[in-house]
Amino acid sequence: MSKQLDYHAIRAIFERFRDAEPEPKGELEHVNAYTLVVAVALSAQATDAGVNKATRGLFAVADTPQKMLDLGIEGLTDHIKTIGLYRQKAKNVMKLSRILVDDYGGEVPNSRAALQSLPGVGRKTANVVLNMWWGMPAQAVDTHIFRVGNRTGICPGKDVIAVERAIEDHIPADFQNHAHHWLILHGRYTCKARKPLCKTCLIRDLCPYEDKNL
Repeated sequence: MSKQLDYHAIRAIFERFRDAEPEPKGELEHVNAYTLVVAVALSAQATDAGVNKATRGLFAVADTPQKMLDLGIEGLTDHIKTIGLYRQKAKNVMKLSRILVDDYGGEVPNSRAALQSLPGVGRKTANVVLNMWWGMPAQAVDTHIFRVGNRTGICPGKDVIAVERAIEDHIPADFQNHAHHWLILHGRYTCKARKPLCKTCLIRDLCPYEDKNL
């Protein structure tokens, strides 16, 4: 774990991220808040590309909680059986769809507590939805962000909650809304787990990581 970088270094890093990609976007395909919840819930231990492949057909026929209930668990399972843990995920999607219809009038709630009360929706999923759909500065820490945060010293922490707090505490406010997307994309495509692309990294001179792959 690298030491926490100071304000000036973090600001310089995010200015470079912003210059390279001013409007970073999440890669999960969705058409509304409900399909975003479902897509993120399905993405646990799966790739975004794999989820997108499965959900294109699914969301064409079931883009609301009621339509998902009408499709039924067998219909849902047929669409998502290429995704890991699909049986449990299918059960969770049906349960959360029923709760949304019964308790929320078919609408997705925009509070973290309400989202986390839904089956299969953890803190990370809730934060993704709050950030991507409602534009709240909520920080969803996945394995990429955890790795990048600790390697670079941008937001080090011993667990995902500590990294989430470090993002909120140390990344300047004007970068908060897009922070988790920049960090995810950096971890996915540059600061990779086994062979980071340090030679082409746009923040390598600001990064204190000692084992740079140069």
